[in-house]
Amino acid sequence: MGPLPRPSRWMWTADVILAFVLAVCTVGTAVRQGDASMAVPPGRMPLVEGPVPVPVPPPPPAGWIPDLGPVGHLEPWQIVLAALTALPLAARRRYPLTAFGAVIVTTLLFNQRLGAGDTTVYTFLSCVVAAYSAAVYSPHRLRALVGVLTGAGLIAAFAEENFPSVTPGVVPFLLLVGVGLGANATHVWKQRVHALEVRQEAATRLALERERARIARELHDIVTHNVSVMVIQAGAARKVMDAAPGRAREALLAVEAGGRTAMAELRQVMGLLTPAGEEPETDVGVGMGGEDDADLAPLPGLSQVPALVGRVRATGVPVELTVIGTPVPLPAGVGLAAYRVVQEALTNTVKHAAGATVRVVLEHTPDALHVVVTDTGGAASPSARTGTGRGLTGLRERVALHGGTLSAGGRPTGGYRVDAVLPSVEPS
Repeated sequence: MGPLPRPSRWMWTADVILAFVLAVCTVGTAVRQGDASMAVPPGRMPLVEGPVPVPVPPPPPAGWIPDLGPVGHLEPWQIVLAALTALPLAARRRYPLTAFGAVIVTTLLFNQRLGAGDTTVYTFLSCVVAAYSAAVYSPHRLRALVGVLTGAGLIAAFAEENFPSVTPGVVPFLLLVGVGLGANATHVWKQRVHALEVRQEAATRLALERERARIARELHDIVTHNVSVMVIQAGAARKVMDAAPGRAREALLAVEAGGRTAMAELRQVMGLLTPAGEEPETDVGVGMGGEDDADLAPLPGLSQVPALVGRVRATGVPVELTVIGTPVPLPAGVGLAAYRVVQEALTNTVKHAAGATVRVVLEHTPDALHVVVTDTGGAASPSARTGTGRGLTGLRERVALHGGTLSAGGRPTGGYRVDAVLPSVEPS
């Protein structure tokens, strides 16, 4: 389970106040205990029978100022050490393990130097709060467990100096402290669970957004290309229908082939959205006089690039395909990305550069596939006004997903160039 959110200002203030109060109580009790310890310890005076004469000191001379010595008969470093037994609690939520270690070490040193006394009530309480904070707030569960067990073992090893004497009046206080710590621990765990749920919901929303973007790219690539080709072929058939029925028939067959291709690819995309065990409702063969072979059609890849070029060439666009190097097996995702690069570049040529000559180059190297699509430039078709500019953006994201790069822009000699480099191995 992940860490809690950063402490709020109110939490910081409460922890600082708690640390300050415990430090003041520890220092004050240590000063009073130091005063009381100035009495002569038993065993230092000789045993004598009868009443012990009490010497009466002579009166001080006029103008004499008494030397009070160190505050409470404690050295300054002892007072600082007493304060440090509680002050690290100010960071108990932000750095729980560090605060716990500091409290345990200073408590052991202080109680060893001063000896057992009334201060153990406050030093022991500081250790309990620090151990509770380490167990509840630390994201490092194993370190927190080992640290708390180690600290408890050290305190138990020197029980006489570190454990307070429990009187009946202290028992209700200890019970109230235990109930309060338990209630706060429950509240903290609820906060932790809520924070984890929020992070999971955010991660789910991000995954859904990325999946929507991926599907949108697929639909854009499929629909834009095939519909553009179909519109051009249908327009050509309309113009030559009376003068050249044979050419019109070829154009209509090309429209049918483009529609079949679009439906097959749409069925594949719909299959990604359909729950397991259900069939997508898109029927490729209905009304077209052909068998429904979409389920047997592979995902588009480099092997389908010649057919893609042929469909575009059938619309009247001169397209030259050149393959350089020896093709190597590519992951399905890389092959699909290369196919989409060629598809988007040819679609843009059809829409924005009518009359242009296109050259497609597939260069295979041992480490990468280099895809270059160039055109000589031409006039924009009426469908160019409907473009959104998202095609190249989505294409760039698709290529980057597979560890590749894509650049697109005008050529100095006129026309447009799309250049993509895709690694032959999927990134890990």
